[in-house]
Amino acid sequence: MDIAITRMSSKGQIVIPAEMREDIEEGEKLVLIKSDGQLIMKKAKSLRKNFEDDLKFAKKTEEAWKSYDRGEFIEMDFDKFLEEAKIW
Repeated sequence: MDIAITRMSSKGQIVIPAEMREDIEEGEKLVLIKSDGQLIMKKAKSLRKNFEDDLKFAKKTEEAWKSYDRGEFIEMDFDKFLEEAKIW
């Protein structure tokens, strides 16, 4: 296991130390997972093929819960809901 120390800038940017990014290409997508005070970084291409779709769905779900918490939900009948869901 390799360990390196870095810090976050005022803009939220983190530099991956050179010795840790030897096999990461410029522009490559990385996934960050936050769990119990830990951050885990993985290459997106090394995950399941549909993982990116799963992440998009999770983000939309999180946004929906935030909207719900702010009282921004609207009511609609079931058929209208299904039409809206197809857009997703």
